[in-house]
Amino acid sequence: MANLTDLDQAFDGMSGCDQSTVESLAEDPTGSPFEVDDCLKVRKYYCFLLSSIFTFLAGFLIVLLWRAFAFICCRKEPELGPNDPKQKEQKASRNKQEFEGTFMTEAKDWAGELISGQTTTGRILVVLVFILSIASLIIYFVDASNEEVERCQPWSTNITQQIDLAFNIFFMVYFFIRFIAASDKLWFMLEMYSFVDYFTIPPSFVSIYLDRTWIGLRFLRALRLMTVPDILQYLNVLKTSSSIRLAQLVSIFISVWLTAAGIIHLLENSGDPLDFNNAHRLSYWTCVYFLIVTMSTVGYGDVYCETVLGRTFLVFFLLVGLAMFASSIPEIIELVGSGNKYGGELKREHGKRHIVVCGHITYESVSHFLKDFLHEDREDVDVEVVFLHRKEPDLELEGLLKRHYTTVAFFQGTMMNAVDLERVKVHEADACLVLANKYCQDPDAEDAANIMRVISIKNYSDDIRVIIQLMQYHNKAYLLNIPSWDWKQGDDVICLAELKLGFIAQSCLAPGFSTMMANLFAMRSFKTSPDMQSWTNDYLRGTGMEMYTETLSPTFIGIPFAQATELCFSKLKLLLLAIEIKGNEDGADSKISINPRNAKIQANTQGFFIAQSADEVKRAWFYCKACHEDIKDETLIKKCKCKNLAVQPRNKFDDLGDITRDREDMNLLNRHNRRPNGSTSLAPGNGTTGLHPSGTVKQVNKVKPTVNRQQLEGQVMSPSQYNRPTSRSTGTGSQNPNGSVSLPAGIADDQSKDFDFEKTEMKYDSTGMFHWSPAKSLEDCILDRNQAAMTVLNGHVVVCLFADPDSPLIGLRNLVMPLRASNFHYHELKHVVIVGSVDYIRREWKMLQNLPKISVLNGSPLSRADLRAVNVNLCDMCCILSAKVPSNDDPTLADKEAILASLNIKAMTFDDTIGVLSQRGPEFDNLSAAAGSPIVLQRRGSVYGANVPMITELVNDSNVQFLDQDDDDDPDTELYLTQPFACGTAFAVSVLDSLMSTTYFNQNALTLIRSLITGGATPELELILAEGAGLRGGYSTPESLSNRDRCRVGQISLYDGPLAQFGECGKYGDLFVAALKSYGMLCIGLYRFRDTSSSCDASSKRYVITNPPDDFSLLPTDQVFVLMQFDPGLEYKPPAVRAPTGGRNANTQGSGVGGGGSNKDDNS
Repeated sequence: MANLTDLDQAFDGMSGCDQSTVESLAEDPTGSPFEVDDCLKVRKYYCFLLSSIFTFLAGFLIVLLWRAFAFICCRKEPELGPNDPKQKEQKASRNKQEFEGTFMTEAKDWAGELISGQTTTGRILVVLVFILSIASLIIYFVDASNEEVERCQPWSTNITQQIDLAFNIFFMVYFFIRFIAASDKLWFMLEMYSFVDYFTIPPSFVSIYLDRTWIGLRFLRALRLMTVPDILQYLNVLKTSSSIRLAQLVSIFISVWLTAAGIIHLLENSGDPLDFNNAHRLSYWTCVYFLIVTMSTVGYGDVYCETVLGRTFLVFFLLVGLAMFASSIPEIIELVGSGNKYGGELKREHGKRHIVVCGHITYESVSHFLKDFLHEDREDVDVEVVFLHRKEPDLELEGLLKRHYTTVAFFQGTMMNAVDLERVKVHEADACLVLANKYCQDPDAEDAANIMRVISIKNYSDDIRVIIQLMQYHNKAYLLNIPSWDWKQGDDVICLAELKLGFIAQSCLAPGFSTMMANLFAMRSFKTSPDMQSWTNDYLRGTGMEMYTETLSPTFIGIPFAQATELCFSKLKLLLLAIEIKGNEDGADSKISINPRNAKIQANTQGFFIAQSADEVKRAWFYCKACHEDIKDETLIKKCKCKNLAVQPRNKFDDLGDITRDREDMNLLNRHNRRPNGSTSLAPGNGTTGLHPSGTVKQVNKVKPTVNRQQLEGQVMSPSQYNRPTSRSTGTGSQNPNGSVSLPAGIADDQSKDFDFEKTEMKYDSTGMFHWSPAKSLEDCILDRNQAAMTVLNGHVVVCLFADPDSPLIGLRNLVMPLRASNFHYHELKHVVIVGSVDYIRREWKMLQNLPKISVLNGSPLSRADLRAVNVNLCDMCCILSAKVPSNDDPTLADKEAILASLNIKAMTFDDTIGVLSQRGPEFDNLSAAAGSPIVLQRRGSVYGANVPMITELVNDSNVQFLDQDDDDDPDTELYLTQPFACGTAFAVSVLDSLMSTTYFNQNALTLIRSLITGGATPELELILAEGAGLRGGYSTPESLSNRDRCRVGQISLYDGPLAQFGECGKYGDLFVAALKSYGMLCIGLYRFRDTSSSCDASSKRYVITNPPDDFSLLPTDQVFVLMQFDPGLEYKPPAVRAPTGGRNANTQGSGVGGGGSNKDDNS
């Protein structure tokens, strides 16, 4: 400062020098510091500052004046009448205003398109403005780093100012474009970016006139950094909300930081006015460092403000800066640090398949799925599982994913977004699996969401295989109507309601069958222990059984199915259930036949086996008669060197023989096509009274009546079939000594004239798979308590249904249809009595009205009076169902009604009665003495409710502990290990989870399971039901009647009958071979008493043993699960006809009724 004082004293006389002298000194770039300091003696920063202020005030004033002028001169003129002479002038004035308004509107739209970024030109302009703003900011950084705040330098020699002027001219043009596009010009003048232009554009023009530069407020260009997120969105760089938020936070923080540093730099380097003699020299980057240290509250003290203005600004800025630093930095760190670790794309390994799983993704659903999908019993599963879900996994799920990190990947996204589908490589995936939430509040909404996912997947890649879980059966139609949905290509629906009710229906025919099937398609490992009870070890061995497929070796070619099954069981220790029969040469029209009657194994036939592991099933492919016939240990059957994989060519004479036999079969059908009584049947001389369609085959559907040779051969029974053991009776039919079938009185007698089965032309639906009757109104089927009590009900099925009038439909048709399969004769059908709210059943009735033998009792399943009225102690099965929506409050309360009903029935006591016929009078006593009378065939009524055959549907697995009082109440025990499930008295929908992976690995497995469970539903029938019109009746044709000849589930007793010899210390292997050879029955398991002792306190509960070994000892009280052939000799004839149907053994338990199988109630 002393030097400045000396200079002031030395040049006092120069204050009056002319302007030209100063200019000449300033123009010399090599001028001495003496000359430059002389120029800076007179500060002119106010010229630059005032230019910006005057520009803003002038613009603001112009806009205000324009608005005032428009308000005064452009008022709305009053409307003139139609005859007013001034009306023409008013119209002309309006037209002129409209023209001017149109021009201004077009100009405004043009300017709006330019700055909006919606067009290509607009995006280029916005990006260009940003780039030039950053370039102008860089020029400021250069000037602020190397020069003083104010400097005298001719504009012609100042390169940076020249470049900056060019940029500012462009910004000025852009300012006017924004001004035109602004809808409110006054507010536009007050925008932040407008002030940036005020304080940066005018000073660049002033510097030309003054030949000096002032660094001024050019740092405001840093505020343009806040437009970075918008520009990146225009360019489609930022797409996610987290990335946009991160860009906003970073841009705001940096803009404010750099702008504040510029203010500190200006104030500190200028000094305090008016003499500016306390300037504090700081570089711009030092100010940047100073601010970040100050905002972070660290404050090292190495740099600080010395000017009053600088300190004053800093005080006020810290109020904002500290708050911004404290809020922005943690959020930025969180966004950057956490990021989206479940984003990105799937990196596929070459040659490795992957599947995509979506829908309901939680820890429970994923753990159950992976436990089954990655089970050790499967062959090496070289498939990567990719989960796609819109939410990040919780800690439990994240831990599960880490434990399976080599085979599992998780991505955050949604199936509704094609970008996310691309990320997980859906078009390259082996399949897409959609999981449903089984515990949702609104099943229809859950199904709708999953169906939309399927539509999105199919829209993205129409040839991708999709396997979906659905809650409700009626929503299946929406999937089947998707154009690209093709079940032939592997697309499949696992309808939980359909399969759940189908399992329960089969339990009505063969108690415990639901447990057996559920264990078969679930992958489980078993470990027996000497510490366990013997029944537990037997049951656990069965739970380790699974269903597998394998191609049969060439050794099996040409042998009948029964012989192949015997060979597999005896030699290979495998249970062969079914085979895939190819309909044509390319195998496109193949079908799965379960225990077919006379089918022979063809080359490359695929078999369906029950075994412990996939390695065991390979024996069927490795087996070679030449090498392995003498091997006793099945584990030694390995691939041999002489194995001939070549397919044996078929002899042309075999084809000729088949053609000849087909012609003979056709002649046989034509010979008996017309009978005097107008009905079609096979000759009684063959020992059968077979088919009974109407006299003339009505060609309504123009279906060509093709004949299957094997099916016709199957209708001619061997003599051994006369004495075939049958399953337990429904109490609705028997045979008298003369061989004809008679019915006991009561509702069992043609079900109270439900409809005349013999006289109706349409007995079956259009596919021939199910019994059909003309539609009945619900009112005709409703019983009150008195009517039900006076009606003879025995051997029936009681359905206890809990439902509110507005509860979601569960599809009761899926429960009744398997009980109405056409491979039962009409008199064998079990009567179904539904106890529940008639208002709810009315909503379901449209789908039930064409199924025969249904009654409804409008009552409560908790009412003992209603239960006694429907003779629940005499029923073959009592099914307890609930259609109510479970509450979110406490999931354990979801099954309260079902548990209460189950315990209520178990606590009831009944009269010791065999059945209603014992009280019908003395004329029935003689009938009871006759062989094969209904008294012998009917199930003994239960004295105690605990012995009533019962199956309870549960929503929550853990609630199974409340069903039995004599079991272990451990809520952590898996459902399949609990006593009620092992005994077949409890069923939960969760056991169906395993079907997803089973269906993926074996496309035909679900078809096989559905055929067993639904009673024969076919894809063709599914399409008919998808139309929404329900079952349609059809006239009987040879082709439709041939569909009756299919296997069904049954349960036979070893207490008496032709197979009773095996009940006395026999072996299961001997029983298996004898039943298969003599009766065509395929034994698949046992239903045994849990307590085999004869003590008075022994339990009457039975448990399921799946596919026991051949040396397993049998007991007389055992019941056997079998897949039995259709028996055309059981067709009902009224007693007056007396048509001989061949002798029947009167000591067998049952009347050939489909499936049944009773709990032994001798203890009741």
